[in-house]
Amino acid sequence: MYKIVGKKELNSSVTLMEIEAPFVARKAKAGQFIIFRIDEKGERVPLTIAGYDREKGTVTIIFQKVGFSTIALGALNVGDYIQDFVGPLGKPTETEGVKRVCVVGGGVGCAIALPSAKAFKEAGAQVDVIVGFRSKDIVILEDEFKAVADNFIMMTDDGSYGRHGLVTQPLQELLEAGTQYDEVLAIGPVPMMKFVARTTQPFGVKTMVSLNPIMVDGTGMCGGCRVTVGGETKFACVDGPEFDGHQVDYAELMSRNGVYREREAQVTKDHACRMETMGKALIR
Repeated sequence: MYKIVGKKELNSSVTLMEIEAPFVARKAKAGQFIIFRIDEKGERVPLTIAGYDREKGTVTIIFQKVGFSTIALGALNVGDYIQDFVGPLGKPTETEGVKRVCVVGGGVGCAIALPSAKAFKEAGAQVDVIVGFRSKDIVILEDEFKAVADNFIMMTDDGSYGRHGLVTQPLQELLEAGTQYDEVLAIGPVPMMKFVARTTQPFGVKTMVSLNPIMVDGTGMCGGCRVTVGGETKFACVDGPEFDGHQVDYAELMSRNGVYREREAQVTKDHACRMETMGKALIR
């Protein structure tokens, strides 16, 4: 069992949790992920590691409460326990040889982008950061990004904060102005990553994207997380999660990610919380 030792609501739908998991914290690196399970009957859900403290033996995760398991996880509090917390899984972000990088984050994907930005900074790279959100009220981790970024650009879809527009706009401007990047790392919604890759491709800039396909075991055995990269089948859990953004089959990825969307929505709708049922029975 793994104890929740910290919890913070970053906005109305995004939660930060600090989990006591010393063996995971000891080996964790930026770009890697864990798989959690709330109880013995729960589903296995992958979440990218948002941070870690090797001395305290804790791992930080940041998640959006959008499905059955993440909503259930968000209902837990400090002092509660979850059944499983497996990791670190996947390959870490590669920072060697990168002198200047642009890290592009979108929405809750910024939680994944932050540790990678930190890793590049610690490796001695100049780090430009572009983050985008729908509106000001859902902005997360702004101060944390500013602390590691040499240049920071905030974008919002509705113009309520920072610059009005999409993350690809300032990226295009920087590239057209002659900014030389060794790499662009994009993490966020699949369409966002797709268009970041399209923006950088004419300039020949290496572009990596962190993929989030459906995943079950996290060891490459189930095949659920398979993606097509450069015409070859890859498994995000062991070959990734970061891949060459110019080679990813985004149409296939989006199609596979939506396979269980209707079923998950139905499960969430029909679920009856046993705790709430017990409470009503006691009131009667």
